[in-house]
Amino acid sequence: MPRPVWTGSISFGLVNIPIRLVSAIESHRVGFHEFEEGTGERIRYKRVAEGSGYEVAWDHIQKGFPVGKGRFVVLSDEEVAAAEPERTHTVDIQQFIRLAEIDPLSFGAAYYAAPDGAAAGKAYVLLRDAMHKEDRVAVGRFVMRTKEYVACIRPLARVLVLHTMYFADEIRRPEAVVDLPARTTVSARELAMAAELISSLSGPWTPREYEDTFRQSILALVKKKERGETIEAGAARPKAARVVDLMEALKATLEQGPKGPAPARGTAASTRTQARERAHAKGRPRRRAAKHGDRS
Repeated sequence: MPRPVWTGSISFGLVNIPIRLVSAIESHRVGFHEFEEGTGERIRYKRVAEGSGYEVAWDHIQKGFPVGKGRFVVLSDEEVAAAEPERTHTVDIQQFIRLAEIDPLSFGAAYYAAPDGAAAGKAYVLLRDAMHKEDRVAVGRFVMRTKEYVACIRPLARVLVLHTMYFADEIRRPEAVVDLPARTTVSARELAMAAELISSLSGPWTPREYEDTFRQSILALVKKKERGETIEAGAARPKAARVVDLMEALKATLEQGPKGPAPARGTAASTRTQARERAHAKGRPRRRAAKHGDRS
């Protein structure tokens, strides 16, 4: 079992439920080390003072906060510690809301919140099942590793999941960072064709149909090269053509059919896809896919 990253309790009213947090995510991101070309020597990074060029030990490093161009206010470890929030080891629930009220942009890391000890089991199950019944999630605050977080706790089948959340001022306004399209109108025909295209690609969410193809390719390359096989460079991928006529692009897309990763033959996803295509071809109305809640 993985070690918990935080232990404490969920608190609301007079209720106190001991929990431990375990990361819900296991990253499989491809990581590389760096080497000098020709020698194979490993590249290392050091903390070097600009003036002397000498490496500096951790216990001789201070923190500086930028206050202007080339200007910093240096703070000691004791001064920084005095500003840290009090570590209460409690997730203080402040309200229960509907999950749809929270934009996914707000979510950060995800942790499984498990009951800490047999005595916490009943209160844990009571909170979990009550949130399921009321279709609510809990929002509160807690401190982990000297940082204060807003947290969302939601029921997922038999477990509670805690999401750390960004503060409102940490989320950028889209107008400030991207060029948004000018206000324009679309015709009813264009909207109908776009809706038909969306409908043709609609279906239940099946996460296992989406795989990290880059990681798989890298692992395959590593195995080949480890065995001494010659690796041939792949051809450059063609650039996507620019959209000139939106209606023609929509019509062409609908005519060639939905594209994407094809499910394995005989799988439930493949059967559903074939059924949708047959129903669409015959013009029969199709049932809308049922929404999948957390309890599926």
